[in-house]
Amino acid sequence: MNELSRAVQLRETGRWEEARALLLELSIKMPEDPSVWYQCAWVHDVMELEREAVPFYEKALELGISGGERQGALLGLGSTFRTLGWYERSKAVLEQAIAEFPERREFQVFYAMVLYNLKEHGRAMEILLKQLAETSRDTDIQSYKKAILFYSDKLERVWE
Repeated sequence: MNELSRAVQLRETGRWEEARALLLELSIKMPEDPSVWYQCAWVHDVMELEREAVPFYEKALELGISGGERQGALLGLGSTFRTLGWYERSKAVLEQAIAEFPERREFQVFYAMVLYNLKEHGRAMEILLKQLAETSRDTDIQSYKKAILFYSDKLERVWE
């Protein structure tokens, strides 16, 4: 098992301090490896060190992280910006993620959260209602899917 795999295993088993120490060492030894930077960000996030996670996410993205790790880095950075109250930055990252990965629904959900923070409540509800209608396996929700989708962008409308 290589050192990066070992660090991931430490993080996954809740040994965050050990994982963090190893990942920080690896970021010095392997400064051009975007996966190391992404894992550094991730371990800082799980340790509730959001502010410290930001530069690691940014470096991983700058180094061209790809695939599932890119998706995770974009979601992590967008979510972290939101939790820090940096809503416009969060919105921009999540919009980029949605443009790159339109099929990934998690980006829509986190985007709705930041829209809520930005007082765009109607748009946030619209997104969440569409995600609910399109993904729920609940038979009662599905029986009203057409109505939920129809009303999702008409929440303020009053019919006379």
